[in-house]
Parts: sequence; structure tokens; C-alpha cells
Amino acid sequence: MFKIGCHLSASKGYMHMAKEILSIGGNTFQFFTRNPRGGTAKELDLDDINKFNEFSKDNGIEVILAHAPYTINVCSDKEETRRFGIDTMKDDLMRLDYINKSYYNFHPGSHVGQGVEVGINYIIDALNEILRDDQNTIVLLETMAGKGSEIGRSFEEIKQIIDGVKLNSKLGVCLDTCHVYDAGYDILQNLDSVLDEFDRVVGLERLKAIHINDTKNPFESHKDRHEKIGEGYLGNSAFEKIINNERLKDLPFYLETPNELDGYEKEIAYLKSIRK
Repeated sequence: MFKIGCHLSASKGYMHMAKEILSIGGNTFQFFTRNPRGGTAKELDLDDINKFNEFSKDNGIEVILAHAPYTINVCSDKEETRRFGIDTMKDDLMRLDYINKSYYNFHPGSHVGQGVEVGINYIIDALNEILRDDQNTIVLLETMAGKGSEIGRSFEEIKQIIDGVKLNSKLGVCLDTCHVYDAGYDILQNLDSVLDEFDRVVGLERLKAIHINDTKNPFESHKDRHEKIGEGYLGNSAFEKIINNERLKDLPFYLETPNELDGYEKEIAYLKSIRK
């Protein structure tokens, strides 16, 4: 089954998101666990969650993707910022324990001038505190474009984090098509070679989800500006290869393109039309 969806607002709860994604032709969705620019989460609505769990089983929604807020930076040079990120992620994962199946995606962080090694060590320390043996949710490190002092711009940096975490059975990777192209991985001309490299460095078994976005910037620009499908430097031909690739096609795909709901509906319909 082609698992395709987009980012939705969580303001009206899980059931609303589930019905909304089905109404535009999708069968999975991504959402922010709380205000992406703040730290406050809504009170848990267990009645909504229980209804969603039943509804999702009955309607083919196999897995959903929770996205951590942008304010998290567990490799900041400020202790209070690192602590905020750790506490927020712990709380998010506790909340996601109530969902049938979910992934939790986060940006590894920015070392803000401390250096990559220092930043990676902070991320490892944070994950060693956050992850629990009994958690239901797999935490995904997102591949980054390499803007500024971002960590996660290379497969080697992702691998270094995973190798340092004790409970790394709870870790996976979300590959963002805009980010990896901007970072210097040529998925337009050499998709299979990039996947070979990912497999060699990280292991394809770690790849759990795809953020499917075109890019406003050319190859290896190290920027992070998403574009609508087919309207950026990747173009339609790249996405036809990506969604039909034997090593990717069974993963869930999440659109984060600059769209409203009607735009996502058109993109989902288009991607379904080119799925083989």
C-alpha cells in the first residue's frame, strides 16, 4: 500500500486529523506535538485518542508521524535550552505511548559554534536520558540541509549519533528529500547511489519515513526552503523515481510543501497517479 500524507494542524485533535487526511486522499499524516515555536502542549484528550486508535485501524491509517517543535535544540551551548529540549521530548514520548503506532521526528540540533563533535556528544547524552525500554514510539533523526551549524547534514553524523546511544533500537531516520539534495546527496541524478551510501553508512533498516519535498535551492546549496512538488530543482521526474524505488516505496511519505489543504490534495492525487 502506498502510504502518503501531509502535515496537518493538530489543533482539533487526532480524530479531526484522521478524517481530514482521508478526505484529501491520504492515509497517514504528520503533526506538531505542540506549538512549533513554543513549549506548551494541550491537555491529553484520552477519549479523542481512543476513538482515533479504533478509527485508524478501521480506515487503514497504519502509522502517523509526530514532529517535535522547532524550539528544541538538545545540543545548544546553553544548559537551560538543552534541558528544555530533553524535558519536552520526554513529555512528547509519554503522550505518544497512547497512540497505536507512531514515529517521533526531531531535528538533531545546531551546535552554535561549539563544533560538531561537542554537538553530537550533547545529542547522544540527551537521547540516553530520553529513551526508555518500554516506550512504544521510534524516535527519528531527520536528515538536515547543513544550514549554519546544523548537525545531521551527513549520513556519517547521523550514524555517529546512533552509535553513541545505548537504546539505539529505539532510533531511526527520516530522510527529507529537500534537505539531502541541499546537503549534497544527488537524489535527482543518482538516487540508487545515494541509497547505497545510506545503507553502507547507516543501514537502510534504520530508514523509517520520508519527508517528500521539492527544493527552492540548487544542489548542495545548504539551505532549507521547501517547494511544491515539481516546481523546484528536483522536479517531477525525481519524485516518480523516489516513490517507486524498491527500497523506499513501502515507507510512509509525508508532504511538507508550502501548501494549504487543497494544494496537498492535488499533490497527493498527483503522486498516486504516478505510483506504479
